Amino acid sequence: MGEVLSQQEIDALLSALSSGDVEADSFLAQEEEKKVRQYDFKRAVRFSKDQIRSLTRIHEHFTRMLTTFFSAQLRTYVQFSVNSVEQLPYDEFIHSIPSMTMINLIEAPPLNGRFIIEVNPNISYAMLDRLLGGPGVEVEKIESFTEIEMRILTQLYKRAFSSYGDAWESIAEIKAEMSAVEVNPQFLQLVSPNETVVLISIGVTIGEVSGTINVCLPFVTIEPVLSKLSSHYWMQEANRRNASESSKEPLKAQLMNSAVEVVSLLGETTITFGDLLHLEVGDCLALDQLAKEPLSVMVGENKVFKGQVGVSGKRMAVQVLHRVKEEEQ
Repeated sequence: MGEVLSQQEIDALLSALSSGDVEADSFLAQEEEKKVRQYDFKRAVRFSKDQIRSLTRIHEHFTRMLTTFFSAQLRTYVQFSVNSVEQLPYDEFIHSIPSMTMINLIEAPPLNGRFIIEVNPNISYAMLDRLLGGPGVEVEKIESFTEIEMRILTQLYKRAFSSYGDAWESIAEIKAEMSAVEVNPQFLQLVSPNETVVLISIGVTIGEVSGTINVCLPFVTIEPVLSKLSSHYWMQEANRRNASESSKEPLKAQLMNSAVEVVSLLGETTITFGDLLHLEVGDCLALDQLAKEPLSVMVGENKVFKGQVGVSGKRMAVQVLHRVKEEEQ
């Protein structure tokens, strides 16, 4: 809505129109110009606002996991948070990152191809300094990484980014794994220069050092799960989970009425087939279990309880002593 004119401004405008100093056609032309909006075909908008919001929620979950992981690894104050989520051409992203940085290439089936998690060099050196016993200071000028530094950082990021798939658990079952590491973005041609990518900028604070981690997701990479990045899908999943919860009670009631076979195993022994053929009434077999030892109570083919044989009234019975541990089963 435009600015509200005062009474004096309205009078001056009407006076100018009546005297011919200002023409009404000029106002109409201004209104027409406002209706025209520029569109850059090199920056094609391929993600809806709803999908961008879903990606933001996913990576907010990812930042919480990174905060927990790096706080334990570096033993200092660490904070990760999503700064921005935008879509831009891949070429623009490549030219926006430093010439010497840590570019981690991630494969995450069933997503297509690979995507990038780029860690700013000052953040990498602060992490490296903490891992090697230092205070975690920032390096002003970074020319290159040594082989030892690359090895340490690669192992650290491989463990950290393996949890990326967990952030997508509400959308799809994804298993993320780091496949390669690059330091020079000019040698990396992941997709065509004009391909639209989603850039998630994550702010990082390690002690007194701050920087960014960029997650670059090409459109072709997340296209298999793109239809699930909508509020409509999230609502359907919520309704499906609620329906599943409501159907548990009838299933539980039916399960409680199911009949199962329970057998008390007195013991076991091994004999030859020849001895088995010559067994007669009154022959005794030595079992591999003492009479005072607890018996195994079988449910189906599984040892579930340990019991003690006895009598209940005029019937033989087994008293349950305790449940068998899982490793004993």
